[in-house]
Amino acid sequence: MKKILLIITNVLLVSTLVYAQKDQKATAILDQMSKKYQNMKSFSASFTYGTESNNAKMTESYKGDVTVKGAKFRLKMAGQEVFANGKDLYTYVKETNEVNITEFDPTMQEELSPTKIYTIYKKGYKYVFLEEVKEGSQFYEVVELSPEDKSSKIAKVQIKVNKNDKSVKSWKVWDKSGKRTVFRVDKFMPNAPADDKIFTFDKKLYPGVEIVDLR
Repeated sequence: MKKILLIITNVLLVSTLVYAQKDQKATAILDQMSKKYQNMKSFSASFTYGTESNNAKMTESYKGDVTVKGAKFRLKMAGQEVFANGKDLYTYVKETNEVNITEFDPTMQEELSPTKIYTIYKKGYKYVFLEEVKEGSQFYEVVELSPEDKSSKIAKVQIKVNKNDKSVKSWKVWDKSGKRTVFRVDKFMPNAPADDKIFTFDKKLYPGVEIVDLR
């Protein structure tokens, strides 16, 4: 009986050590990735996003673009353009040719959007290193995040980070219904030209636009 208990204890200790090592590795990967993006004066990216089927293929996909400069950003996706200049937030809907203006609150932005993905792990998530995978000539490290809030609609998030340059290749989000949403970076430009004026909606470029000021 003592021998069995000793074996079980050893297994539990090994499991705990492995988990801790994975957690430390995940932390190192995410910290290096986050530092890379935060050290940039600005960046722009083109991406594909959509839902994924059980065979890991996108059942529907769309294109998007984002430019980020500190707390400012401009995001194009899902038929919308979102402008944030650090003070105001402009959400333009192409279908209705309407723009809503609200006060900018960075805490209210979607944490899993392309403007936030490199910092989401810092609050409200636990995470572990999952695996290293090879795609073509590149190696990627996959980290899985789980929300600490059990009432969250998100079940888990997997972020795929380039092992060599620590850039984000893609991230995948599972909600509790089983739906999977995937974002994949197609093109990335660090320190991209980003004049401050591009982060403010210019009504002259949108003839006939209806402006709804909710500030």
